[in-house]
Amino acid sequence: MTDQKDLTGAVIVVTGASSGFGRGSALKLASLGARVVVIARRGDMLDGLVTEITAAGGAAIAVPGDVSDPADIARLATAAIERFGRIDVWVNNVGIGALGLFWDIPIEDHARVIDVNLKGLIFGAHAAIRQFIAQGQGTLVNVGSIDSEVPLAYQASYAASKAAVLGLSRSLNEDLKLAGHDAIKVGTIMPWAVDTPWWTHAANYSGHAPRMAAMDDPQIVIDAIVAACTDPKEEQPVGPKAHASNLSHHIFPDLTERLSARIAQSEMAKASPLAATSGSIHVSQADGLIIDGGIRERMKREDAARA
Repeated sequence: MTDQKDLTGAVIVVTGASSGFGRGSALKLASLGARVVVIARRGDMLDGLVTEITAAGGAAIAVPGDVSDPADIARLATAAIERFGRIDVWVNNVGIGALGLFWDIPIEDHARVIDVNLKGLIFGAHAAIRQFIAQGQGTLVNVGSIDSEVPLAYQASYAASKAAVLGLSRSLNEDLKLAGHDAIKVGTIMPWAVDTPWWTHAANYSGHAPRMAAMDDPQIVIDAIVAACTDPKEEQPVGPKAHASNLSHHIFPDLTERLSARIAQSEMAKASPLAATSGSIHVSQADGLIIDGGIRERMKREDAARA
């Protein structure tokens, strides 16, 4: 596959598809003619997504499940193959967060972040690449973060998990080359902070509502994910801010980390108070079935109140 027209008829698995990047990517891919297979914990919400896709003339199936459970990932791969006969692209769009100073966040929340963001991604990658080897080709798209390169204060376990995502992608590409599987590609998407429901679903022990400077619109990340399905890059920062941050960290790592920490601290000071919460990282919520998280609008109200 070399361009978006080649997505017609492609079978694409999208994890974390009930909201944010996953939902937006599934809708866009289906509109381009791909047959999509989606998974998330909120099965009833996935049914609504499938209904929306099929009503528009697309093809989709839903597999409710938790990506941190390897049995659920196995069911996902099996369902895709039984229904469509193969898997052309697997989009590992998994990501939850726990915000706050590292020691203020309960250890079970840190553990859950690693279970989903790293182990869930490994389970998906393992299922995908084994199928790709059996087929002789395929593309794995791992959704990381600019935190994969530039760690951010108040997001320690999230940053650690996303650094591991990039490390996994790099290592997988080496393995595949050594084994001669040149038709199997692995790419990593690295967005800046993006306005999606991720922020309100995250566990939060910072004492403040989540926010970050100059948030990007989710559409640029959705477009990058779709583009990576046919042209994956091992490292793909998304948007000018992610590119600038990535470049700066390669040249001036210590300075870039100090600046990013100050930005995070400054933004936290501007935010509204918020009681400690585990968010939806352990138990899914019924709300937030959207692509845009509405964080930028809240930030405008907070900034106006301070003016």
